[in-house]
Amino acid sequence: MNEHGGRPKILHEVLGMEFLPSEPGTVLARMEVTHAVCQRFGFLSGGSSLALAETMAGRGSLALCEEGEVPLGVQVSANHVRAVPLGGVVFGEARILSQTRSLHVWNVDITDEEGRLVSTSRVTNCIKKRKSS
Repeated sequence: MNEHGGRPKILHEVLGMEFLPSEPGTVLARMEVTHAVCQRFGFLSGGSSLALAETMAGRGSLALCEEGEVPLGVQVSANHVRAVPLGGVVFGEARILSQTRSLHVWNVDITDEEGRLVSTSRVTNCIKKRKSS
């Protein structure tokens, strides 16, 4: 709980990620390039792009999991190919490439407002049984 009595914000809330309607096996999102997601020179941080990619893939895997299962990110890699300045907006599209009982592999492309590729990522999630408390 935070000092105001509410729950602390989680990563996607802190970074301002918005999830858009999508089909199973696909996740769509948008994120404004604010100070919270920029590096010191005023451009979208590569770490913020990775956070967006891993969050999108995790959300997509969770939708595909059986009851009592949770996805855990085990590998993420990315190539950042375009800088996006403070004030811009990026859009993410995650698509599942491979789904087995224990592993999900996702491709996540992040584009700018003009549809140009900003970053492309590969995310692997391990599917685990949720521990009962």
